[in-house]
Amino acid sequence: MRMKLVGELRQRGIADQDVLHAMGEIPRHFFLDKAFEEWAYKDVPFPIESDQTISQPYTVAFQSSLLRVKKGDKILEVGTGSGYQASVLAEMGAKVYSIERQQKLYQITTKFLPSIGYGNIRLLLGDGYMGSERFAPFDKILVTAGATYVPDTLIQQLKIGGVLVIPVGDKVQKMLRITKVSKDEVKTENFGDFRFVPFLKGIN
Repeated sequence: MRMKLVGELRQRGIADQDVLHAMGEIPRHFFLDKAFEEWAYKDVPFPIESDQTISQPYTVAFQSSLLRVKKGDKILEVGTGSGYQASVLAEMGAKVYSIERQQKLYQITTKFLPSIGYGNIRLLLGDGYMGSERFAPFDKILVTAGATYVPDTLIQQLKIGGVLVIPVGDKVQKMLRITKVSKDEVKTENFGDFRFVPFLKGIN
């Protein structure tokens, strides 16, 4: 079923072989309640704890491709959720730090991810808008919720040449890839419309 999903992603235009390989390796059904395992390899988002969702596979693949992940990249993921996206990045050889504002989700993933072989992902509880000054700077930052603006804090925590992928907008978000060209200059690219759960501040 994983290979069928990978084939569907390829047909939809995902060409990054590292992304496709990683998603073919990860047992996505582990990230859903057993009652809903049949949905695991369908290209749809699905509700999880705390009114959040596990993003549809195409969105995970698309965002991961935009990052242009290289083995050894230090990546901050904002919005751990189920941990699936973080696992994809880790499977691609990145050193992943993932921050989650929902305490219940954080507690679940701190136990769950090591149990399926992803104990190397550094999980953090905190406000994603603040990033992680402690572990900055990062080669890449990925935001997995819809923001109403681009937080300057996240730009500051990128290395020069680093990339931030973030959906920005109200009901519908534009998928942006922002490259930090220099300390004071960024390049922004727009990759079309997506829909995400809101990027909220604070810890819940």
